[in-house]
Amino acid sequence: MSSNILAITVECYAGHRGEQEPRRLILDGRTIEVAAIVDRWLAPEHRYFKLRDPDGAIWIVRHDTGSGQWELTMFERGAERAEPMQ
Repeated sequence: MSSNILAITVECYAGHRGEQEPRRLILDGRTIEVAAIVDRWLAPEHRYFKLRDPDGAIWIVRHDTGSGQWELTMFERGAERAEPMQ
């Protein structure tokens, strides 16, 4: 796990309460579908989402509530798709 933070584009859906939830992540031109929102939590200036993609990878993204910017804070490859890095 790295402490690097990477700006990303997030496509959202606003549910019945009007709160935006991530549906797709766009990273370097690649679209990653969100299969499930595993967890979510609030910090004073950010909203965090722990997401799982269809391949089982885990993504943690945060939304800066002041600027509207989305950032990727953590990625963990899914076990069933783990391949050696080259």
